[in-house]
Order: sequence, then structure tokens, then C-alpha cells
Amino acid sequence: MKFTATQIAEVLEGVIEGDKNIEVSDLSKIEEGKPGTLSFLSNPKYTKFIYQTQASIVIVNHQFKAEHEVPCTLIKVQDAYVAFSKLLEMYSQAKMNKVGISPLAHIASSAKIGKDVYIGEFVVISEGVTIGNNCKIYAHSFVGEHTQIGDNCTMYSGARIYHDCIIGNDCTFHSGVIIGGDGFGFAPQTGDNYKKIPQIGNVIIEDWVEVGANTTIDRATLGSTIIRKGVKLDNLIQIAHNVEIGENTVIAAQSGISGTTKIGKNCMFGGQVGIAGHLKIGDGVMIAAQSGIGKNVPAGKIIQGSPAFDIAPYKRSYVHFKRLPDMAKRLDNLENEIKNKSF
Repeated sequence: MKFTATQIAEVLEGVIEGDKNIEVSDLSKIEEGKPGTLSFLSNPKYTKFIYQTQASIVIVNHQFKAEHEVPCTLIKVQDAYVAFSKLLEMYSQAKMNKVGISPLAHIASSAKIGKDVYIGEFVVISEGVTIGNNCKIYAHSFVGEHTQIGDNCTMYSGARIYHDCIIGNDCTFHSGVIIGGDGFGFAPQTGDNYKKIPQIGNVIIEDWVEVGANTTIDRATLGSTIIRKGVKLDNLIQIAHNVEIGENTVIAAQSGISGTTKIGKNCMFGGQVGIAGHLKIGDGVMIAAQSGIGKNVPAGKIIQGSPAFDIAPYKRSYVHFKRLPDMAKRLDNLENEIKNKSF
């Protein structure tokens, strides 16, 4: 599908400098621009590429002033990065705008399916499921019995949502996601073996949540594991049973949250953060990558390390840690001097 510079400028409320009728049908990075593509310039360190790019149209900030002739049409906007992001979202929505139910999907007779839904090949929708309007469920996905899914949700290929879970509106689950698998509950028995504790709770996910590929969110033993609205989870994250994650918290890849821990709103966790069970993490906490958390963290703290503590003293301590080999060598030399010195 092709768009002219005029059409794009109207959407972005931008000003055209160059050929207003030039057309584009794809997007590109400015340093890899090709004829017929649209790109953008927001980072000054990429400015040199605007004088050599082959992209047909480039979005720039209003302040941009060319030092010499540019080979492309410019669309000037308030914020080039935001404008290009808006176009990316529109492009993605247009590309993913599928509707219809594949004859190879299995939908239980008691399931309720909303309007303008797409359900791909080999999807299984179980008994008693409710799926809202404008949902997209791609091939080989599974929705368990009596699960409820709101409007405008997307399940990419191979995502699984087990029985009795409740999903809000505008949620996205990437490939390999498993929602509602059993929590890790085993009771020690005599003879050094373990008895499985039935996990009869569920998972509740509120609106505007996105869950990355191969992330798992376990169902509660009793009650609910809860992911509040606006939470963003990266790939390869483990959320254990009865965890609660507050609004708009973001967690990077390979992190793990142990059972029954409560995390506040607006937190930010780096990659490979590990949090022990039955803890409380306050609102606005920031945890640096590869940190290990073994005790409660008050609201607003910024911590690092394993075990983690306040980031400022951690950085000061790390300066000394890096010098330990040299300090040990100096100490050995000093001890040898003392031993060999006659008093």
C-alpha cells in the first residue's frame, strides 16, 4: 500500500519540504534507506545520513536546518521520534488487521466469541470461554475452560492461557507465553519424597498488559496471581503463584519473582533480577540488573547487588572490590616486611 508525502503530513500534522506527491510503501532506518521508503531523524549523531540516504521521505524535527541539499523529501514535525512511533503503530495495526475464523480451529459450542475476531489455524477455544471484540488469536494457541478475555487482545502463535483465568482489555501475549500453569507447590513427605499441592486459584491480568515471549505466570494456590493494569513484562520471566505486580511496573528479561511477593506500582527492574518469596517491594522501586532481593524494599529505593542494597554505597563498595587483588598483594608485602624486620 502506497502513501504520499501529503497523506503522511496530514496524519502527523507536519510541514512538507520537497515533493509533496512522492510515494512510499515501506519503512527504513535512515542509514539503510531505500527508494520508496520512509525514515526519520531525531538523534543528532545520525544527521550525516540525511545527506546520503536513499529514503524517499524523512521525518525531522521543526528545528532541523539542512547545511546543504538533501536528496529526500522532508516532513517537519514537533517530535520526529514520536511521529515515527505513531506511524509504526498504524503500520503494525494495518498489517495485523486480520478478521475471520479458520475452519481448522476448534471452538467449543459453549464458547462466546465477540465481533471482528481473528482465530487462526489449530487454535483451541475450550468450553465456557468468553472472548471479546477485535481479538486476534494466532495459530496453535490455546484458551482453557471458562477463561475470560476482554476486547482488543492479541495472542501470538503458541501462547497458552489455562482454565479460569481473567484477562482484561488491550493485552498482548507473545509466542510461548503460558498463563495459569501450576505454581511450584510440593509438601515434603517421609522417605525424602514430595506430595504435590493442588493449585486451584487463577491468574487475573488487568488492561494494557504486555507479556513477552516464553514468559510464565503461575496460577495461585488459592485466590489469584494478579498483574495490574499497564504492566510490561519482557521475555523469559517467571512470575510465581500468588504474586501481585502493581500498575505500570516494567520488568526486563530473565527475572524471577518468587511466590506471594507483592510488588508496588511504577517499579522498574533490570534483567536477571531475582526476588525471594513473601516479600513486599514498595512503589517506585528501581532494581539494577542481576540483583538478588532477599528482604522487603521500601518505596522509592534504588538498589543493586546480591544481596542488594542502596545503589550509591554499592557503587562506592564496588570501587574497593575491584582493587581487592592489589590491596591483598600490598598487604602480603607488608606482612613479609614486618616478619623480616628486626626490632
